[in-house]
Amino acid sequence: MNNKIYDAQFAEKEDRLDTYADFVAIVRQLRRDCPWDREQTHESVKHLLIEEAYETVEAIDEENWDELKRELGDLLLHVVFHSVIAEQGGRFTLKDVIEAETEKLVRRHPHVFGDDATGQRVKVDGVAEVLTNWEQIKMQERGRRSALEGVPGHLPALLRAYRIQEKAAGVGFDFPQREGAWEKVEEEIQEFHDLVERGAAAPDLEYEFGDVLFGLVNYARFVGVNPENALRRTNAKFVRRFQHIERRLREQGRSLADADLASMDQLWDEAKEQEREEASAGGETSRSAG
Repeated sequence: MNNKIYDAQFAEKEDRLDTYADFVAIVRQLRRDCPWDREQTHESVKHLLIEEAYETVEAIDEENWDELKRELGDLLLHVVFHSVIAEQGGRFTLKDVIEAETEKLVRRHPHVFGDDATGQRVKVDGVAEVLTNWEQIKMQERGRRSALEGVPGHLPALLRAYRIQEKAAGVGFDFPQREGAWEKVEEEIQEFHDLVERGAAAPDLEYEFGDVLFGLVNYARFVGVNPENALRRTNAKFVRRFQHIERRLREQGRSLADADLASMDQLWDEAKEQEREEASAGGETSRSAG
């Protein structure tokens, strides 16, 4: 008889449980027998965790599923590795980590698993209400006095702006319609342009330009665009096209120093056209050649 909170059809198979246990056992043995693994601390490998997270994101961007499998494995290794270090220090175990996360997932999804107090599923009307409930539950859990306390300070600036705005919107501080968000963008762009025309000092320009970016991030949220993902794709696109220019110039026996802007623009357009043809051949229809 299944007495679990989840539906029986989602239970993991026994052979997979053995695989997980073997993985943890291997990490524990590495901590004992490998000189490098034995010397590591939470502090010494934390930068590697960030690096692996970015490599995972890159695999997703490239839709390279074999690479994603490998990168997710690396991320899992860091989760287990940090947990084993903590276990050896008498702080917590991997079991504690999983149990705490399981309890949190159940608690923050009362519309799926039921409310702790009533035992009944909470009725929600769409994704927006789910997110609002999520933020309210988080604040209650941790006794936070601000809805913004949970946004990490080390996030990339665009992503942090996006998450700050999501948090604020989750508790009702938001434009009623996206048109209001766009009007704010136009207002901030005009204020920035006016400062530039007046010859304002660099600190003032930086301050105002930050408002422009913040407004654009907010509008992006309204139309379902993650600005961090968008800019990362554009960065990759620029690098790809610029490297096409460099490659074509080398084929012509020239360098960047030998080429004028007009010839580089022509090769840039050549790269765009090549991308259109490749996208068309591959059946892609949603991405602009921009």
